[in-house]
Amino acid sequence: MANKIFKMEKKVQRHSPSVRFVHWSVAVSTFVLIFSGFGQMPMYARYYLDTLPGLWWSSDYSVTLPMHYIAAAVLMFAVGYHIVFHLMRKEFGILPRRGDIKESCQIIKAMLTNGEEPPSDKFLAEQRLAYVFIAFWFLVVIITGVIKVLKNLSSITFDGTFMVWTNDLHTFASFMIVFGIIAHLGAFIFKSNRPLIMSMFTGKIDLRYVKHRHSLWYERLQGASSKGCESEDQFKEGACR
Repeated sequence: MANKIFKMEKKVQRHSPSVRFVHWSVAVSTFVLIFSGFGQMPMYARYYLDTLPGLWWSSDYSVTLPMHYIAAAVLMFAVGYHIVFHLMRKEFGILPRRGDIKESCQIIKAMLTNGEEPPSDKFLAEQRLAYVFIAFWFLVVIITGVIKVLKNLSSITFDGTFMVWTNDLHTFASFMIVFGIIAHLGAFIFKSNRPLIMSMFTGKIDLRYVKHRHSLWYERLQGASSKGCESEDQFKEGACR
């Protein structure tokens, strides 16, 4: 159960096992997709990466293609599970809101100048914007990837120009995802973001950090506690004792 205060530990459960499963499934499959995808261009033989110890297989199409397909299947399952899970639970806190661009600029300015950040919810404004950016390009990669697979079936034929655009869009979307990953990891250069790292492993985050940086979320957690709920999730579902 996510969104729960553990007073004895002075921790808040930020991410449920389901969220962490999706995060790491997407992360691992994406890195495999990027590596195997670039291997099919081909790049690794051209730049002698396949001569490095243990990487002889990196330029072998018969190896990288199954890798790409398996990783794609994992990614699509994780994305599908993520969408269905949160739709069923009506959890939309990660979606962008009006004013997020302005608030993101304020937060970034505060991090650069050690100034005061505006009150934040469970997810920071820039996290919500980053989510929709990455999600959009993942959908583009998945749709174009499915078309590329269907093209290989003898019973399906696509126009040549259409396939050129599809291939180019698939490659462009892949680079946009790489850019998004770099920006995502680069956010941890700022000290104020680093406590969020361990929450993706343990699911929990320091209570003092939540009070300080996610005050709007903390107020809701306190409100749920005052109503006799064990967690914010129970409070939203009206399942308090």
